[in-house]
Amino acid sequence: MFYLGSGGLPTVTKGNTFQGLRDLKELGLSAMELEFVRSVYLKEDKAKEVGKLARELGIKLSIHASYYVNLCNPQKAKASQKRILDACKIGHYAGAKYIVFHPGFYGKLDEEKAYSLVKKSCEEMSSKIDQYKWDVVLGPETTGKKSQFGTLDENLRLSKEVKNCAPVIDFAHIFARNVGQINFAEVLDKMRDFEEMHTHFSGIDYSEKGEKKHLELSSKQPDFKELAKELIKKKFNKNRDITIISETPVLEQDSLKMKKILEETKNKNYGSY
Repeated sequence: MFYLGSGGLPTVTKGNTFQGLRDLKELGLSAMELEFVRSVYLKEDKAKEVGKLARELGIKLSIHASYYVNLCNPQKAKASQKRILDACKIGHYAGAKYIVFHPGFYGKLDEEKAYSLVKKSCEEMSSKIDQYKWDVVLGPETTGKKSQFGTLDENLRLSKEVKNCAPVIDFAHIFARNVGQINFAEVLDKMRDFEEMHTHFSGIDYSEKGEKKHLELSSKQPDFKELAKELIKKKFNKNRDITIISETPVLEQDSLKMKKILEETKNKNYGSY
């Protein structure tokens, strides 16, 4: 099943998270990523209430953890872990399974050394998740700058080697990191063994170094119609849930466009929606 929604409160929302959930339901959308990128703004009791309302409305929740994370830096790793684990705790109470984060920056490290440091931190966080019996998944996101840890292959490797870990696919970041190139079929084939897939989509501005900023949905950078075609043609949602979070400047408007494109693609006999 497809779940489409916004990264944060819809732009139409005049109020708090509860109103944002109601607005998404009224719009016909079914997902929201709670943005804890600057602070964890929900306490346990409110998180439980948010989760209860989301379940009643049929809206799938996820969380984007702090931007202030660098697991590649031993001096910053413990503080970074705490920020991610704080989001995991509230995610558990809210029923938000995926805890999305950008793992860090290579700096002067080679890729293998950076990987070993990120893996060590993820293993330590995974142990905490088990210890506290939190029902969440660590979601390292594919990153958009070449200076950042987080290629699809790096995150896939983490998911194979670390418990409670699954990659989050940001298609625009992959597109930008590869300087305007993405093979949607190849990405989906690499995700074939996962029972669930959590993703982000937007237009994106980029340079030779990768991501510059997110843009509104565009047919050129990257083309959501091409992704929709591959998803439907491969019957990719047949036995799994796929969440697509809009991270464009017009969150819910572009999420609704994506929903319409998926429906139109289904009607072109590429497969079952």
